[in-house]
Amino acid sequence: METQLTYYGHSSFKLVTPKGNVLLIDPWLTNPLFENGKAELDALKRVDLILLTHGHFDHVGDSVDIAKRTGAKLVATFDLAAAMKAVHGYPAEQADMDTTGHFGGELRLLNGDVTVTFVPAWHGTAMMKEGQPPYYSGTPSGLIIAVADGPTIYDSGDTDLFSDMTLVSRYNAIDVMIVCMGDHFTMGPRRAADAVQLVDPRMVIPQHFGTFPVLTGTPEMLQAELKKREIKAEFRVMELGETMKLLPARSRISDEPIGKPIT
Repeated sequence: METQLTYYGHSSFKLVTPKGNVLLIDPWLTNPLFENGKAELDALKRVDLILLTHGHFDHVGDSVDIAKRTGAKLVATFDLAAAMKAVHGYPAEQADMDTTGHFGGELRLLNGDVTVTFVPAWHGTAMMKEGQPPYYSGTPSGLIIAVADGPTIYDSGDTDLFSDMTLVSRYNAIDVMIVCMGDHFTMGPRRAADAVQLVDPRMVIPQHFGTFPVLTGTPEMLQAELKKREIKAEFRVMELGETMKLLPARSRISDEPIGKPIT
């Protein structure tokens, strides 16, 4: 079995490792773009880990409901995990020290099947719950997800461009960069293209676009900016609900396209 990546819209993804472990990233499956979100949510029977980049509603999404039904453990910074338990009632026994950490530290999870490293992101941090004041939920993060016998994925989370992005690929050769580019609340296509140039991935997947009218950046705009910079990375816009296979790490396969559709 190869690594499989499914896109649910906005910034929500499912990652299934070659060993069959199931990870969700910022799982807002019931976002306005994904008409089948409720059905897909109900169909989730196994989730091992829920990975969150920050505490905004469009990234926390359906995390608590999924965790309570599946027993999924929370992978997040220590501060974000504390906020998830205090504000949203994430089960405390599923958000303990073994799956929470902080910037630069590597979390070796699922018996070594996945290694997660938190890296900085420039964004906000307020967690909201109706009838309560905003709650501090820690510094937002990006996620480096290294799959054993599979690719290394960098999810930017919500962020602006910043020069230290170049350090991401100093420590991890990035196969897939999932990059925010919708503008208004995150960097837009021009700055996202500069971020891609700093990270130098094999594949680029855009996220955080089209969900609301104010998110005016489009994948077509990002692709045009990448072409201006003569960036050779494979560019892939995933369809809602699409699943594709990801090939192993770039250290073993250097010139073959990393993504291919499920057949």
